[in-house]
Amino acid sequence: MKPILPGAPWLIAHRSMLGVNKPHKITLNGQDYVIWQNQKGELFAIDNICPHMQAPLSDGWICKDRDTIACPFHALEFDGQGRLYRENKKDTQPIIKQLELIVSNDCIWTYAGFEPRLPIPELHQRIVDEYEFIGVTGEKSIQGDFLSNIMVNYDYNHQNGTHKELFRITSCNVTSFEHQGYYATVKQEVKRAKNTLGEIIKNPAMGIIPKTLNNMLEYAFPSTTVVFAESPIGSIAQTHILYPETENRTKTFILFYAKAINPLMKLLFKKSFLSAAATIIEQDSTMIESLYPREKPKIRLPNEEIMFYAEKLYRDW
Repeated sequence: MKPILPGAPWLIAHRSMLGVNKPHKITLNGQDYVIWQNQKGELFAIDNICPHMQAPLSDGWICKDRDTIACPFHALEFDGQGRLYRENKKDTQPIIKQLELIVSNDCIWTYAGFEPRLPIPELHQRIVDEYEFIGVTGEKSIQGDFLSNIMVNYDYNHQNGTHKELFRITSCNVTSFEHQGYYATVKQEVKRAKNTLGEIIKNPAMGIIPKTLNNMLEYAFPSTTVVFAESPIGSIAQTHILYPETENRTKTFILFYAKAINPLMKLLFKKSFLSAAATIIEQDSTMIESLYPREKPKIRLPNEEIMFYAEKLYRDW
């Protein structure tokens, strides 16, 4: 396939998604890779295909004493540079292509061999400097092209429909929109009705979300959307990540951060907040996967310019 946005930085995983000495498969722009980390936290990534008979290495196992991955078909071993290991030594030349990784604050980025056109967003560093990492949630492959997924993330209006019942949304308005190059900010006011007792019992987080939310959304094109919000128990930074797996499949997950939360409150509400965020992903993906082929809109909603700003960045790349 033709690469989507070559030269963009892609956040493909968080360390907590990998485990230790466990093969982890990812797909980026039509190419499969296998990633693993050892007990020391060292990361390795190579093409997922064994050069012998093309078996998927991610179905194999890690030989932890040698930091190699074994093919599930014939147990051939390869190191993190793609060199064959045999007779107790490694070949001098790699025969599998290595995927270059950049690790920053436990986030794993790659340019997948392309010349970088954008730096890793400073937005991620700001979040880590101020917030505590809570967890990853909502990891999913969406059957939808990357542009459609971007435009949903930049389209605040869809909250009035897609997430209306979950959060009891009565109105969602943008009070400001600013952009500079590949970075944008939106100030958003969301008004909610009261959740039912049954909804609160099902997810206690619904009982503490304010009836009026004044959110700040920050966008780092093309991969990152962050919702900064305040709750009675502290501040949150809900960080939505996207990257293109194939032409018609997009990977997403949420990195959830919080600050100024009492440890007891964090223990009580961590699962609830992660569950609510995962539900957002499910609702978005259901909507994207049900869309008909795109045509020129015959209706315009207020403040849609942010969505078309993102589309222009994509098409002008």
